[in-house]
Amino acid sequence: MTAVLAARALGKVYADGGGPPVRVLAGLDFEVAAGEFVAIVGASGAGKSTLLHLLGGLDRPTEGAVELAGRDLAPLTDTKVAAVRNRHVGFVFQFHHLLRDFTALENVTLPMLIGGTPEPAAEARARAVLDTLGLGARVDHFPAQLSGGERQRVAVARAVAREPVAVLADEPSGNLDPPNAELLHRVLSELRATFQTAVVVATHNRDLAARADRVLRLERGHLVQEAGGDPGRLDG
Repeated sequence: MTAVLAARALGKVYADGGGPPVRVLAGLDFEVAAGEFVAIVGASGAGKSTLLHLLGGLDRPTEGAVELAGRDLAPLTDTKVAAVRNRHVGFVFQFHHLLRDFTALENVTLPMLIGGTPEPAAEARARAVLDTLGLGARVDHFPAQLSGGERQRVAVARAVAREPVAVLADEPSGNLDPPNAELLHRVLSELRATFQTAVVVATHNRDLAARADRVLRLERGHLVQEAGGDPGRLDG
């Protein structure tokens, strides 16, 4: 299968103030194929969020390279990386980060407008995605009028509206109660069939990890395949 997202000998070192450098990732290699669902688990502080930020072009590696939709991000300017990121990656975080003064429809439409999609097409696409995620009756509601689970589904709609090659989700259900978490897990696991996108999730949630095609544990800067895909004990 063709890799839509890849890390080649990826390394990340943080040097803050006068303290010793902290190596988070070390020579990490990773590929995700179109339509694949991968869960990344590991202890808090292991570097899961850092890895997602590097894969999505939100941060630059100290060593190695990230290839997104067949493009090496290393030689690109920050402006060009932002353009590639906007077109090819969707992000879902633990907190929804919706704009409070914008409706659900406007929150989903805005990234498409920024990317150059004409407003009628962007709005039609946003309505269709929200309807697919069970929010067709909530398009004109503001975030404060939505439940926590509904806000996260709007965030998912925003992430997939531009038909990205990959959605990167960082503890997406960490702020939800069990029923809403279960609903969100189902939505995320169905993205590949509904939107033909790869999904990479960093999580401590055993139920979410169990839905993945592959479960990889991040430890000492490297990714290790979980035996039989079993998430086992999710540290942190």
